[in-house]
Amino acid sequence: MSRASRQAMLADIRNACTPRRGGAGTAAVEARLAARAPGPVPARARIAREGQIALFIAEAERVQASVARVKHVRDVPGAVAGYLARHNIEPRLKCAPDPFLRSIPWAQHPVLSVAEGKGEGDDPVGVTGAFAAVAETGTLVLVSGAASPTTLALVPPVHVAVVPTGRLLGTYEESWAALRARSPRPGKEFVMPRSVNWITGPSRTADIEQTLLLGAHGPQRLFIVLVDEENA
Repeated sequence: MSRASRQAMLADIRNACTPRRGGAGTAAVEARLAARAPGPVPARARIAREGQIALFIAEAERVQASVARVKHVRDVPGAVAGYLARHNIEPRLKCAPDPFLRSIPWAQHPVLSVAEGKGEGDDPVGVTGAFAAVAETGTLVLVSGAASPTTLALVPPVHVAVVPTGRLLGTYEESWAALRARSPRPGKEFVMPRSVNWITGPSRTADIEQTLLLGAHGPQRLFIVLVDEENA
């Protein structure tokens, strides 16, 4: 491609991306965004609460995640320590600076070493919360932000997610609706986070001879702790 042709192509793209304030095109886009027509909603996820929790667990385990359900927040440290011990994983946790995770009494289990911050290459375990969990596919929804460093779910070889069952939703569409409804600044319009990560099981690939390999591009293990009573 010649330099002139490339410049012409880039100019066309630039012009197409430039908002035409007050024009019919902008009005049509704004109207479509405001309407937010929902996509397909699977009937199998529109079920009673306990059924949604059971579906989430089944779907998460189907894609090689491990799931534990506990009654109280105080039960979380024991569940995490037990999982790490069973798999001979160093009990050194790097936690997101999330208010919910801070409410967990990690110190009651002395074997656990806990620090806060973003995920680093030498961290054996990254611990996050989740904005939501989706029953239809056993998927975690994580949003980026100061209280949720994205690296904690991507860099350490083990990802532990602690999720109150009250945050579990049936479908993807419900998750997007909940995200749009969230407003971190009272009286201000919500701005979509920089990234929304949908995590379904550990990292995987089957690029080579269709052989499934876990941990190719991220954590090799995913352990999800569902907590029934968030404030207990």
